[in-house]
Amino acid sequence: MMSQEVPIKKMRVEKDSMGPLEVPADAYYGVQTLRAMHNFPISGSPMPETFIRALALLKKAAALTNQHLGLLDAKIAQAIAAAADEIASGKLADQFPVDIYQTGSGTSTNMNVNEVIASRANELLGGKRGDKAPVHPNDHVNMGQSSNDTIPTTLHVAALVEIKQVLRPGLVELENALLQQKEATWGVIKTGRTHLQDATPIRMGQEFLGFAGQIQRAGRRLQSAENELSEVALGGTAVGTGINAHPKFAEDVCRYLSEWLGIHVHETTNHFQAQSTLDSVAFASGVMKNVAISLTKIANDIRWMSCGPRAGLGEIEIPAVQPGSSIMPGKVNPVIAESVLMVCQRVIGNDTTVTAAATSGNFELIVAMPVAGAALLESVRLLGKASANLASQCIAGIKPTQRGPELVEAGLMLATALAPTIGYEAAASLAKEAAARNKTIREVALEKTKLSEAQLSELLDPAAMVDPSDRMLPVSG
Repeated sequence: MMSQEVPIKKMRVEKDSMGPLEVPADAYYGVQTLRAMHNFPISGSPMPETFIRALALLKKAAALTNQHLGLLDAKIAQAIAAAADEIASGKLADQFPVDIYQTGSGTSTNMNVNEVIASRANELLGGKRGDKAPVHPNDHVNMGQSSNDTIPTTLHVAALVEIKQVLRPGLVELENALLQQKEATWGVIKTGRTHLQDATPIRMGQEFLGFAGQIQRAGRRLQSAENELSEVALGGTAVGTGINAHPKFAEDVCRYLSEWLGIHVHETTNHFQAQSTLDSVAFASGVMKNVAISLTKIANDIRWMSCGPRAGLGEIEIPAVQPGSSIMPGKVNPVIAESVLMVCQRVIGNDTTVTAAATSGNFELIVAMPVAGAALLESVRLLGKASANLASQCIAGIKPTQRGPELVEAGLMLATALAPTIGYEAAASLAKEAAARNKTIREVALEKTKLSEAQLSELLDPAAMVDPSDRMLPVSG
């Protein structure tokens, strides 16, 4: 039996300042990308697609700006813009293989994009892949730029886009679902809990109002993160001095990006901090961690409220979205809430990564930009997707049971409502006796105090207890 011959892959030879290398003939990327592929066979995970698209649009804006400033031939600028548009639309996605764990400035990714755009632009102008003329990856695509200012700028832009397109819509959907549940469950009075122990009554709707309040405030904190990210390093080039960049270059590029993407970015007023730190990224990541903390509280409370349904609290029914066990028939688990918790754990871990990366600044450069970018962008996207999924597949379908209201009368902390009338010590004694005798507060109070049934009905009315305006009204008689 004859063995099949493996087809020989066609190659082309490219050279850079370090010498020649064979590059696959069908690749749009070039020799510097190939060196990075050889140098960093680490995770197999390239930079996020959102990052690559944002960087491509930055290159487009740079080309048009340089054309406008009279620095770049119009034919070359338009070809760069057309190639960048293709990348931004999702085409050529397989041409960006450089690992996240690469040079700390992100130079490898910057040159990867430069090479692909130049190669495709030359093809559009009648040349072939790998050509360096008439469009050169450094001289033309990278004109007025350095990896040291384009990579942090791209990180900010990509994060702002993800916040606008994914995270904010997800949080809005979740907030609306929580507010709808607040209205639907406002009439359900249940036992409140502190320290996981029974406390005074609360409306289930008030609990959902609390959840919605967390998300509302997350949105406000998110605005602070957006404000930090809107200030970008572009224009500083290598070390912040702006060498080889036109004085108006960054301003014009930022205007293009802001118009195209519906975000706001502007050139920093201090380039020497903008590309030598990750302070703004660390701040934004901290906000993501805070969102994760809020979602953790909500998801965990949903799990507790639905636990059982018979041997636990069982105060709500959550949508049954899948069988809960491979061995126990009929079991339903809070899987949507669990998925949110795992997202939150990942985001908290990502914030630790960003924090560590932010400490890697030495003199004029931070040397952990790719990993910080990948971590922040993952956090933004995960939080947005998880919030929307929690809203649609869990919160929207929650139904209260009778379990919560049924347990209110048996609650020992109803004695709290008697304290202003009979005193704290007497109320505490009633609670202890009721617990020991397995009686209700009402039953023991009728035996041990002079309060009438009518007075007790007024004092122990759960609806009055959950309305702050009625909490301290005196009892007549």
